[in-house]
Amino acid sequence: MKNLFEYLNLEKELDDFDIIHEKVEKDITFKGTNLWILVFAIFVASIGLNTNSTAVIIGAMLISPLMGPINGMGYSVATYDFPLFKMALKNFGFAVLASLIASSLYFTISPLSTAHSELLARTSPTIYDVLIAFFGGLAGIVAISSKQKGNILPGVAIATALMPPLCTAGYGLATGNLNYFFGAFYLFTINTVFIALSSALVCQFLKFPIRAQIDEKKKRRVNQILSLIIFVTIVPSIYFGYGLVQNEKFTENSKKFIETISVFEDNYLLKNSIDPSKKTITLGFAGNILNQDYKNKIYAKAKDFGISKENIIFQKALTFGKENILSKSENLQTEVNKLQAHIQKEIRKNDSINNIGKQLLKEINTLYPEFEECSFSKTKNYTLNDSITSINLISLSSNKIIDIKEKEKIKAWLSSRLKNKDIKVFFEENNK
Repeated sequence: MKNLFEYLNLEKELDDFDIIHEKVEKDITFKGTNLWILVFAIFVASIGLNTNSTAVIIGAMLISPLMGPINGMGYSVATYDFPLFKMALKNFGFAVLASLIASSLYFTISPLSTAHSELLARTSPTIYDVLIAFFGGLAGIVAISSKQKGNILPGVAIATALMPPLCTAGYGLATGNLNYFFGAFYLFTINTVFIALSSALVCQFLKFPIRAQIDEKKKRRVNQILSLIIFVTIVPSIYFGYGLVQNEKFTENSKKFIETISVFEDNYLLKNSIDPSKKTITLGFAGNILNQDYKNKIYAKAKDFGISKENIIFQKALTFGKENILSKSENLQTEVNKLQAHIQKEIRKNDSINNIGKQLLKEINTLYPEFEECSFSKTKNYTLNDSITSINLISLSSNKIIDIKEKEKIKAWLSSRLKNKDIKVFFEENNK
């Protein structure tokens, strides 16, 4: 146990408290170099969001200096250094305002106005964002407090993502979309509060010296205000996080359900769509007329996956009943064309799979001339716990015995060649 505590002990690598104080105080200020770096980072992040470039957004997070005043607020609360807290809050407010102005200005003049996935991802914060900010903040303040420092802070800046939600809030202001603004600014608030909180907790845990005389009544008042801020910030995120989990669960169950009805009693599922936010599944079948009895069978099947009849919407699709053919002759040709296009797509897919097997045989025969035949197919793998995964099956026939090490190499090569880890390889060996 003593050795274990030695490994976990932070105090042995703790830097001098005055050096830590100077470092925190220096990073709080936004003027000169820090201010220009912030402005440039805002424009880089805005361009990344505008063009949906993940690499550019990550670059902006790396160069952003926003972590400084946030750590400063947490540190000053823990040490009850209220002049430093006021300075950190003032500089933080200035940085946020400058960021909103710069990002709003960019999105106002930008010819691209589409809200891409990278931007939309910053408008719906959840409890998971709270956890990311909290643990990222812990890593950041521990790095600042250590003599070793290291390269932790850039990683924390990427993980906690302060810059993108702030720029997304600017996008919301520029386009007049208040839902985007409030969603993104709430995410930014979550990151700010819980990074500062983790900084304060670590500072108290490591017993940073209190920098001012303060009575117990004022201490309690500070702790009450801090608790209120945490509560107000975290409660909505729990609600959004619960919604996210429910949506994911509905999507997974819907996919499993759709797999089981792709061909159902001579009807073919021509098209389908899932809307997790509205909890709806839209189904379009091709085949016999969809009467109520058939729909009831679909509803009964859906219950096995926790899906009710209210979640299912049937769309008009291709049917072979006489009534529909006579009454909807104009739409019939359109539906036939859709079905033919679907069939041609499946034929092309099968041809593509056949070509993959032929190409694999040529390539592996170059490396291993003993292989003479190759079978390749794509299929589904089912387990007793209702798990369904797509896998590639490969069967190789050779004219001699292949040792185990070579088989492992071949499996690794096939996985790399197909860019898929979910493969199963069978070897048929004919020792001549």
